Amino acid sequence: MKANSQAKTKAKQQQALIDLIVESIHDKKGLKVISLNLSELNDSMADHFIICEGTSAPHMRAIADNVTYKVKHEAGLHPYHTEGINSPEWVLVDYFDVLVHIFHKDKRELYQLEDLWGDAKSTQHEPIPDNIPFATV
Repeated sequence: MKANSQAKTKAKQQQALIDLIVESIHDKKGLKVISLNLSELNDSMADHFIICEGTSAPHMRAIADNVTYKVKHEAGLHPYHTEGINSPEWVLVDYFDVLVHIFHKDKRELYQLEDLWGDAKSTQHEPIPDNIPFATV
């Protein structure tokens, strides 16, 4: 029973981290944001991947910087590892169980992570429009 409770707590914490990361990506206008739930797969290196695109190396860096900043200041977590921060093709931000992949829009198709982990549950994360009119009663 205790293990089940711990698993639920871990899942809630991971989902809160995923939500914060997705929000951070959308803040910097990251494109085509999806998350893959790999937790049910035996051969995965993490429980979740978050994948998005940037339009240029500076855009990708801005996304990565915003993710690390918001997660540090709002969740108190530092990435275990960051890779490719100056790369024009791909940046990785590693939070152990949640890996953030930021691709240049021209390189995402080359790596095809969504296809490689095709057995994982995929969730598309659309940005919330800024100009939603309020309903009148």
